[in-house]
Amino acid sequence: MIKRFQGDHSLSEVHESVDTTSPRKGWKRILAYIGPAYLVSVGYMDPGNWATDLQGGAKFGYQLIWVLLMSNLIALLLQSLSTRLGIVTRRDLAQANREMYPPLVNFCLYILAELAIAACDLAEVLGMAIGIYLLTGLPLIWGTLITVLDTFVFLILQRYGIRKMEAFIISLVAIIGCSFLVEILIAKPDMGEVVKGFIPHALNNESLYIAVGIIGATVMPHNLYLHSALVQTRKISNDAAGIRRAIKFNLIDSTIALNAAFFVNAAILVLAASVFFTSGHTQVAQIQDAHKLLQPLLGSKLAPVLFAIALIAAGQSSTLTGTLAGQIVMEGYLQLRINPWLRRLLTRLIAIIPAVLVILIYGDNKVDDLLVLSQVLLSLQLGFAVIPLIHFVSDKKTMGEFAIKNYTKILAWLVAIILIFLNVKLVGEETLQLFHSDAAWYWKGVLVIAIIAFICLFIAMTVLPLIKKRKQKERESMHGKTIQLQNLTVNKTRRLAVALDFSASDEKLIAHAVAQGDASVTYILLHVVESVSARYLGEASDDDETRKDRQRLEDYARQLGDMGFQVELAIGYRNRVTEIIRLVKDSEADMLVMGAHRHAGLKDYIFGETIEDVRHALSIPVLIVNV
Repeated sequence: MIKRFQGDHSLSEVHESVDTTSPRKGWKRILAYIGPAYLVSVGYMDPGNWATDLQGGAKFGYQLIWVLLMSNLIALLLQSLSTRLGIVTRRDLAQANREMYPPLVNFCLYILAELAIAACDLAEVLGMAIGIYLLTGLPLIWGTLITVLDTFVFLILQRYGIRKMEAFIISLVAIIGCSFLVEILIAKPDMGEVVKGFIPHALNNESLYIAVGIIGATVMPHNLYLHSALVQTRKISNDAAGIRRAIKFNLIDSTIALNAAFFVNAAILVLAASVFFTSGHTQVAQIQDAHKLLQPLLGSKLAPVLFAIALIAAGQSSTLTGTLAGQIVMEGYLQLRINPWLRRLLTRLIAIIPAVLVILIYGDNKVDDLLVLSQVLLSLQLGFAVIPLIHFVSDKKTMGEFAIKNYTKILAWLVAIILIFLNVKLVGEETLQLFHSDAAWYWKGVLVIAIIAFICLFIAMTVLPLIKKRKQKERESMHGKTIQLQNLTVNKTRRLAVALDFSASDEKLIAHAVAQGDASVTYILLHVVESVSARYLGEASDDDETRKDRQRLEDYARQLGDMGFQVELAIGYRNRVTEIIRLVKDSEADMLVMGAHRHAGLKDYIFGETIEDVRHALSIPVLIVNV
């Protein structure tokens, strides 16, 4: 079920499964790239968006349309950066983070990404349950439990490949779009007021909460992970022209798909504004209330039915892409792969538990508040996906000529600052309200600790890539310009010395020495006698150990001589280091082969010093062989 995953590709089972390199003309050429952005776009029109759009339209009329437009433009910019990362580096955002950040930061980013997916899935669970209730009258608690079954829909689609899954998602998007097109035609909104809604204006506390929810519902952090992986399902030419073409067509794909999502979101908000706000029903904050009032206010039985069908389609389409995002995040950060059905089941259960608890404890009335809260949670995690993404696509070393231009970089950082500012403002206001409330001191303490942890993680995530880049520049400047490799000739080795210690490793050392030369090379077998007699008498030593050491060298020399090699012998006495250096110099060797026994602890200091001292004292190449 679960295994450690060492692969290099996102969604490896469908990686480069769609070939865009075969010759195509006209629309067929573009159609090969069309698809990934539609899988991403469904996350921009999921049930969480419905809750924020309905509340925004019912309470504030057309005033928040500009927030939707800004969110869509932000989404288009960020998704284009995400596709650029995936196309150029063939890495998704999770993989890029794993390669950039230390394990602790990566683990925190992984947890936040999983929370974002869980929050999104929570909205999908509730949305589908509400849609089923509106269409069939089945209680929300049962509709919530039924959503577990959509795991099997994902499994069936996965068997048919990425193109069939894309076709299924696009058909659901078409159902949602057509449903709201009919709804808008029935509602007949005041187009003059709609146009005024595109003009930005100041937000109060209540509208800010809804606005942040709209941004969180529109610009979803897990979609950045998802899109950077989905573009890798296309096999592209690896030359500059092929990469540039893929970036261009994926931008077209994103523009069409995200504008379709904007139309759906705007349609929901405009529908709420034209039907509820203008009729004085400004407290319509629940999807069920909206569905109930559509028929009497619009005078059409078709409107509420289309509303429910679109809601189910939105929930079903979003839940499929949420599973893919979860797989990408887990594989990218943890290199851990879980069977898709198990992954889907776990994600769905994590979402169902809080939904069931809220319904059982607070009743159906709090479901829509939970939907809005899930979108605010998504928005709060946006910065932790956006900032690393900007760092990566700005890095000329990684992206080469495809690194984003300065004006794009400035715009991207401006977007990040706006998102962070809105989130900080919201968190600050909510924190002040909590501290002025009667909440227990330990809840206030937990909140303070959580805020401090978030700040530390945010600073680490933002600063570490800059520090890494600065150190890289310092290393490059310290070593100067890259040397032009013009002379790669090396003098042929004529005399090769081998330092032997008469252990089991002698054969390995001699084998490596022979591999460095041929029959024309003279091999000098070295050994330093370290007996008590040798230490005091030096060359005059004639004890048993000295005689045996000489005999062993002669045995090695005889064997090598029988093989056709030229061999000389050299014996040293007393200090190992000084004698090896002397023997090598006296023999005029061109290279020395020594063994390293990989000692640990105290032995490393004793025996490791020999290699270091010898290496630094000689000007010839020294080959160290681990034995």
